[in-house]
Amino acid sequence: MKKKREFQSSELVKAFARIHGFEDKLLAFEVKDYLETYLDSSLFEEIISVNIHRKVLEIKIASPLLKNDFRLRKTFFLNKFQQEFGENHIADLQIL
Repeated sequence: MKKKREFQSSELVKAFARIHGFEDKLLAFEVKDYLETYLDSSLFEEIISVNIHRKVLEIKIASPLLKNDFRLRKTFFLNKFQQEFGENHIADLQIL
């Protein structure tokens, strides 16, 4: 359970991001944190960047094998991200 202070600080960060237009960046950090817990550490190291532009989640991956795996399982990962973060925030997934 979150402490009251932790809850208030996270709400403050979200409000600040909303005011200054950083909501997509904040969500991209949350997705990257989710991937860090979901993937093995050696696989997570292959992820170069995670960004969101106009509700399209863009994941840049260094390893060709991991990139191909993500492309083959694109629908699975898209559904996973939409369940976790909401369909209204992520409409599509692009693997770069």
